[in-house]
Parts: sequence; C-alpha cells; structure tokens
Amino acid sequence: MALPDIRRQIKLLQQRLPEAKALLDPCRLCPRECGIDRTAGDTGHCRSTTQLIVSSITLHHGEEPPISGYRGSGTIFLSNCNLHCLFCQNYPISQLGTGNAMSPAEVARGMLLLQQRGAHNINWVTPTHMAPMLMEALLIARKQGMDLPVVYNSGGYDSLEMSRLWDGIIDIYLPDMK
Repeated sequence: MALPDIRRQIKLLQQRLPEAKALLDPCRLCPRECGIDRTAGDTGHCRSTTQLIVSSITLHHGEEPPISGYRGSGTIFLSNCNLHCLFCQNYPISQLGTGNAMSPAEVARGMLLLQQRGAHNINWVTPTHMAPMLMEALLIARKQGMDLPVVYNSGGYDSLEMSRLWDGIIDIYLPDMK
C-alpha cells in the first residue's frame, strides 16, 4: 500500500474540519441523527459529547493479519458507540464507556508514539461518534510528521455526510458487518 499524500490530506483536513464539527449541533454523525447539541455537553444515543474518551492506545497484533502485519496495528480504541450491540467483543469499552478523557492533541501524540513504536498504521476502533475530534487529532498529527495510513474500523453505521468528509483522508475502511 502506498503511503498517504500528507500535504494533500492536511489541506483536506483543514478545509473539512469546520464542516465536520458542524455535524455535532444538531448531531448527525451517524444515521440515527439524534439531533442533540453535543457542543453544549448533551449526549445522544452514543452517550458522548465532544470529549474524546479513549480506552487504549497500543500496538495490537490481533487485528486482521493484513492490517496488523508483523509489527502490529496502532489501535486507538474509542469508548462508547452508536450501535449498542449486545454481542460486542469490546462491550466494556463500547457500552460501559471504559476509558479516559483525552484532547485531540493528546490523541495526536498517541498516534506519533505508535508510529515511533513501529505500527504499520493508525487504527481507530469505533470512531463514528468521535469523527470530528479524530479529524482534528489527525490534522495535528499529520502536521507533526505522522505519515502512517489510517484505518477507519467502524461498526459500519456511518452517515453518508461524514463519510464524504473522510474521502481522500481515510486510507482503509474496515467496517464490521452486523
């Protein structure tokens, strides 16, 4: 796989970030379109505001072999979810919100650390409900030299509007089929 065109992605991220943030009020990040004002601290079906809640940032060797390779996928597990699947293998993270609050700058530092540790990619697990904040974190990381491909590892319940904003930025889509 070719490395991403970083300069082009930075330009796209800068152009699209305001539009992505506008999807938070009223919230329409996923097809539920719950319409709450997440910028005011309200929570909808995903139980999330604009605060990134991260369960872990680590090298993961248990993803699909083409994704994890021999050095590991640089996974960033986001807490909460817009689906609420009872069978979720990440139930404590996705349903119980296990994790810690982080700023986009802190998540960007995590991406840079994963790159330094040899990750083959940055793999956002359950990113749908955190897309604008992840877009901001990616912009910061790209400006600081993070050049790994980004994997959008979602539950597959993503809005067409947000998916359009990711076009040309996300390198690998890895939706789970429910």
